[in-house]
Amino acid sequence: MELDVYQRIKTVVKTNLGIDLEHYKDEQMRRRLDSWLVRSGMSSWDDYFARIKVDKDELLKFRNYLTINVTEFYRDTERWKHLQNIVFPMILKDAGPRGLRVWSAGCSIGAEPFTLGMILEELTPTRKHYILGTDLDKGAIARAMSGGAFITEEIRGLSPAQRANYLRPGGPPFYVVESLIKKITFREQNMISDTFEKDFDLIVCRNVVIYFTSETKDMLYRKFTGALRKGGILFIGGTEIIPHPQDFGLKSVGISFYQKI
Repeated sequence: MELDVYQRIKTVVKTNLGIDLEHYKDEQMRRRLDSWLVRSGMSSWDDYFARIKVDKDELLKFRNYLTINVTEFYRDTERWKHLQNIVFPMILKDAGPRGLRVWSAGCSIGAEPFTLGMILEELTPTRKHYILGTDLDKGAIARAMSGGAFITEEIRGLSPAQRANYLRPGGPPFYVVESLIKKITFREQNMISDTFEKDFDLIVCRNVVIYFTSETKDMLYRKFTGALRKGGILFIGGTEIIPHPQDFGLKSVGISFYQKI
């Protein structure tokens, strides 16, 4: 893709979809866009832009594609076990009698916040916690609020007992039970431009910032730190590392886990 074409695409995407591709890695995004044009069956971006002006369904599909939704319950199982066995008991102790404030940022169709809800129900069945799930993708948030649907690969991390307790009968596709949906507050959010809520005990943002430029990553890490309580934990993806966490007011407390100093 020629640079001038990419610049034009960025302008159209920002104007029509509210997504600023300046924050994404150029080479990675340009490959995704080339792939999308081929899949669309259109011969040029001019033709494709003419199509999305009149085809709202295609516009929504394009938006959903750009926001990169990949999800799974207990994705990267060992890290979730560490959260359940080490991190949650620690922050629950620090929280005292109050419930936890937990945020899943970039939650896609909800597997991550639903996983958080399952873990907290198993650890503290009588306590109420605030769990927030946010994503830029309107369609993903709508699916999360409906409890799915999830395909077989996305629920493979659940135990037989969890499937029985938290999934509705039937499937595939699979849907979580209404009682679990009610534990989560879902909301559309642009992490880059929107203001964050404050005083979270745990922020989970996994495999999201890897698509952003270094400058945008740094900005987000500062915003996450500002949204954490003192001693709160940031849980990031297994392939992600914050090289100098102290620059953001954080310290490493295990692979994928950083604590606000």
